[in-house]
Amino acid sequence: MFHLVSCGYHYVHPGGLAIDRPRGAGNFAFVFFRSKSEVIVEGVRTIVPSGTHILFHPESSHRYAGIEPPFVNDWLHCEGAGMEEWLRDIHYPINQPVKAIDSHLISRCIIELQRISSHGGQLAASILDLELRSLFMKICNSKGGWTLPEGQNHYYGAFVDLRSELHNSPQIRVSVEELAARVNMSKSYFQHVYKQFFGVSVMADIIRGRLEYAQYLLVNSRLSVAEISVICGYDNDTHFMRQFKKFIGVTPRGYRVSSLEKKP
Repeated sequence: MFHLVSCGYHYVHPGGLAIDRPRGAGNFAFVFFRSKSEVIVEGVRTIVPSGTHILFHPESSHRYAGIEPPFVNDWLHCEGAGMEEWLRDIHYPINQPVKAIDSHLISRCIIELQRISSHGGQLAASILDLELRSLFMKICNSKGGWTLPEGQNHYYGAFVDLRSELHNSPQIRVSVEELAARVNMSKSYFQHVYKQFFGVSVMADIIRGRLEYAQYLLVNSRLSVAEISVICGYDNDTHFMRQFKKFIGVTPRGYRVSSLEKKP
C-alpha cells in the first residue's frame, strides 16, 4: 500500500523559497511548479517553466528554488513498499521535469488527497493508496497516449503554456480574442484548436478552474465571498455567486457551511 506522508495545494511563498535536500527527501517528493524555477538533481541544473512537475527519488540529491518571488507550488510526499518498481512498470519518469498536459488534473488530485487525509476514516488509508496510484497513472496516460491533431503539433507547446497560465492565475481577466491573439489565431480557430487539444472549450475551462479554486478557498480560508470572487477573477460577487450556484448547485455560503460541517 502507498502512503501519503503530506501534501499541499497552491502554497504561495511571497519572498521566494529554496528547498535543499543533499541526501534526498527519504520518500518520493512530487512538486508541481507554478512558478519558473531552478532545479538541481544529482548535480544537474535545469530551469523549469511554470506548469512543470517532477517526482524526486527518495535518495536523490535535489535542490529547487524560484527564479524570482513569489514561489508557488503544489506538492506531496509519499512512500510504500514496492512503489519504485510500480512506478517503473508504468514508465513514470523519476527525477525528470515533465510539462503538465493538464495542470487542472494535478491540482484537483492534490486537493482531493488533502481532503481525504484531513477527513480521515477507517478507509482513508486505502482510498489514499488508490488516489495516489490514480494520479501517477493519469499523468502517464496523458503523457503516453496523447495524440495531437494532424497539422497542429507546432501549436501544442504554446497552448499548454497558455492553459497552465490560466489555471495558475484564476484572477486574470482575459477575453478569448486576447488569448487567440497571443498565438496569432482567429478567435474561431483558436477555440477549435483549444477544444481539440484539451477536450473542453476555453471559457468552460476557465470557469471550471476559477470555481474549483473558489471551492478550495471557501473551505480552507476565512476570506469573504466578495474577496474570493475578486481572487478568482470575477468583476463582482453577484456574478460569482450566480455562476457558482449554476455550476456547483449551491451558493458559495451554502457550500462553505456544508463543507465545514462535514469536517471532523
